[in-house]
Amino acid sequence: MIRATECRAAGAAFTEPVCSFLCCETPDEWLAEALNHPEELLIDHANCEKKAAATAMKLMYRYTDNATLLAKMSQLAREELLHFQQVVELMRERGIKYTQITPSRYAAGLRQHISHSESLALVDTLLIGAYIEARSCERFEMLAQVLDPELSKFYRNLLRSEARHFQDYLMLAYETGHAEVDARLEFFGEVEKNLILAPDETFRFHSGTPLASALG
Repeated sequence: MIRATECRAAGAAFTEPVCSFLCCETPDEWLAEALNHPEELLIDHANCEKKAAATAMKLMYRYTDNATLLAKMSQLAREELLHFQQVVELMRERGIKYTQITPSRYAAGLRQHISHSESLALVDTLLIGAYIEARSCERFEMLAQVLDPELSKFYRNLLRSEARHFQDYLMLAYETGHAEVDARLEFFGEVEKNLILAPDETFRFHSGTPLASALG
């Protein structure tokens, strides 16, 4: 089995900041589980791309006076929708029906900690976006090592944009000038790590350690 550490070591130079940013590696058991759930992997990936585009659009509607944010989120939304379209096309070619599946606990587990303060809520939302994009980038690199040639090429092609999305979210968080950015960055890093390492009974693109492996 390809180990997560080997996948990270094999990553392109632009994924190195992602690996340094995350507080833990994806467990090897998740990668093995991904190979056992090819349909769920693609369906949930499509859902993640659609949700990422929706998040970017919400930020554009809410913070209309931030020119940098508008430009970055506009580009991000377009790219995420293109990725969504590409995943759905791959699913069609493979005879996989795009059906409704329950979301993972990952995003909700991060967003439940968003501050009720308006200014800090923006910081939190941007930092959560950075962690989600960074984790996606890390897992794309891992998956590219073990999937079939078509999917491997597809995931490798996503790496550069996902790494840039992570950096854009992080940059926007620091550009707010909020005094608590560093503290919130550390806080959400621990929350994200716990979600990734904790036992998870349902496989999804951002799920944690498979329950059977954690119990074993």
